[in-house]
Amino acid sequence: MCAFAFESQRMTVTLFIPCFVDALFPRAGISMVQILERLGHTVVCSPEISCCGQPPFNSGYWDEARPVAAKVLEQLADAEVIVIGSGSCGAMVKKFYPELFANTPQAELAQKIAARTWEFSDFLVTKLGVTDLGAKFPHKVTFHDGCHGLRELGIKQPPRTLLAHVRDLQLVEMAEAETCCGFGGTFAAKFPMISTAMGDVKCASAIETGVEYIVSNDSSCLMHLQGLLSRQGKPMKTIHLAEVLNQK
Repeated sequence: MCAFAFESQRMTVTLFIPCFVDALFPRAGISMVQILERLGHTVVCSPEISCCGQPPFNSGYWDEARPVAAKVLEQLADAEVIVIGSGSCGAMVKKFYPELFANTPQAELAQKIAARTWEFSDFLVTKLGVTDLGAKFPHKVTFHDGCHGLRELGIKQPPRTLLAHVRDLQLVEMAEAETCCGFGGTFAAKFPMISTAMGDVKCASAIETGVEYIVSNDSSCLMHLQGLLSRQGKPMKTIHLAEVLNQK
């Protein structure tokens, strides 16, 4: 189905750019903007929207996470639809904000925003019905399922559906596709040896496939894996799904 036939569904999309993408992987964010604009949508990306508050939340500091997340709620209050290029941050806003703000004055707003929030690949496939963006990427790739996207948001098929329609791309599934890469944000800082060991398992599984790229919805996972691969002297590269979908 042609991705550019959905003119009746044009909307204003508030794009939430995760911290990792903003600071380290801007090409992933730019690719999302370009894809959404080609589909006919108006993209809004407010510089006032900063961290979603996940690091303190995951560490158990909910009282410290709440004021950080409250600023995000304020910025997203009037958004028609919110798209996040990360399963991790997407899960925070969609799944954990209602829990974080339960029994607070912001509880209702958190629920409303959660209902309007989509992870990027899920938005394209499930919300818009878009499967083919006319992309071309002549490489063998494997896909890494980030924990939050897979386990919290239940996103498994949408990114694979999109990759299946990329010209000249060959997807080779690795045995450990659903295994945690070991990053986990603050987990990698607190338990570096465990984090590295978990990442090595993931890298070994990817290497077994003989592919050139590891693709994922999460730049933080990709950063972790790329660091391990580079230290091992492996030529394999990592790339965000949006960058693949933006190739012509």
